[in-house]
Amino acid sequence: MPDRFLYDYAIIRVVPKVEREEFINVGAIVSCGTKKFLEARIEIDEQRLMAIDSTLDLEMIRNHLAVIPIICSGGSESGAIGQLPHRERFHWLVAPRSTIVQTSRVHTGFCQNLPGAIEHLLDTMVRSSCRKPSVKAQLLAVRNDAHEMRSHSS
Repeated sequence: MPDRFLYDYAIIRVVPKVEREEFINVGAIVSCGTKKFLEARIEIDEQRLMAIDSTLDLEMIRNHLAVIPIICSGGSESGAIGQLPHRERFHWLVAPRSTIVQTSRVHTGFCQNLPGAIEHLLDTMVRSSCRKPSVKAQLLAVRNDAHEMRSHSS
């Protein structure tokens, strides 16, 4: 059986009105000490954000979120935090905050493919289920199709 790696992850959230504690998940950060792996992926559903607060400064939010993958990558363009060892960068990124960009608590998982783990987190925690037709919507579509077929055949 291929090696499985223990990893930590947190979900990145935008909290438009911190006092209301409403949020939209917009990304994931995954860290694996064994593989010295640290990566973040961001996917912003601006429509969902604007539904919570139509006065949001989306450009400011995009700029704040864009820094997270840069810090994960490290290197000279990532500033002082990006120069820290990868585990310290992860802990800095997931530290509790009372700002518009926050993360969930840290969770742990096992996987064989770390980039695949990020993709799975995005699919299950970030990407909107509204984009995929629900079972109820699919049943309604089938019923409507059947109704149309009956009315055309009469």
